[in-house]
Amino acid sequence: MRDALFRIAQELHRSCGGRVTPRDNLHLTLVFLGNVERARIARLKEIAAQPRIDCFDLEFGAIGYFRHNRIAWAAPLAVPASLSGLVAALEQPLADDGFELDRRKYVPHITLLRDARAPEPPPAAAFTWPAREYALIESARVARGHEYRVLVRWPLQRA
Repeated sequence: MRDALFRIAQELHRSCGGRVTPRDNLHLTLVFLGNVERARIARLKEIAAQPRIDCFDLEFGAIGYFRHNRIAWAAPLAVPASLSGLVAALEQPLADDGFELDRRKYVPHITLLRDARAPEPPPAAAFTWPAREYALIESARVARGHEYRVLVRWPLQRA
């Protein structure tokens, strides 16, 4: 999946400029928490391990642009009930436990470019992403920007 997404990002870059998201950083955010104290990571892992959601497929085919922060993105054509259920099963217990969440409406997307111009016309980007797991990912500042590190993965349930 990352190879396909990275190729799309490189194609977009030729017409939009900006910064291509590094291949290893391409991901679909479920819940954005921002900074979490190290002492709270164990509790975060406990809560995030709880959802029991069936595997699902994401049918990607949309390329778009958030003008306010100059981000070009890829997104699924529809949001499966299992994805919405997973997000809800994470958000509520995290909020109940005092974690600060981004409370905007959930819009699943994968950031391909930052500081880019709007893609015109956007390239085709039809592919299927079989979602079989989810992960807790840490963003760490490194010399060349940010690096995402997987702290733990959890499997989705086989239907």
